[in-house]
Amino acid sequence: MAERTLLGLIERNATEELQIAINEYKGKKYVDLRIYYTTDEGDNWNPTKKGITVPPDKIDDVIEALEKAKEELGVTEEDENEE
Repeated sequence: MAERTLLGLIERNATEELQIAINEYKGKKYVDLRIYYTTDEGDNWNPTKKGITVPPDKIDDVIEALEKAKEELGVTEEDENEE
């Protein structure tokens, strides 16, 4: 069975969350950002097809794009700490 290391969760609503994890497939590791859902009040979470995988050599590109998004949206540290 493939190894999976959960790094973080972002709740979307009561039955969906974005899970950020490191997965391994065919001996290669990658970052997986995927929507998971629950039908039993959070006891079990199941993956959907909605998500992306990011190879290790593209992680910096994703981070850079997200930093640009923060700038464009005017997100500050204070905004982040309010959540």
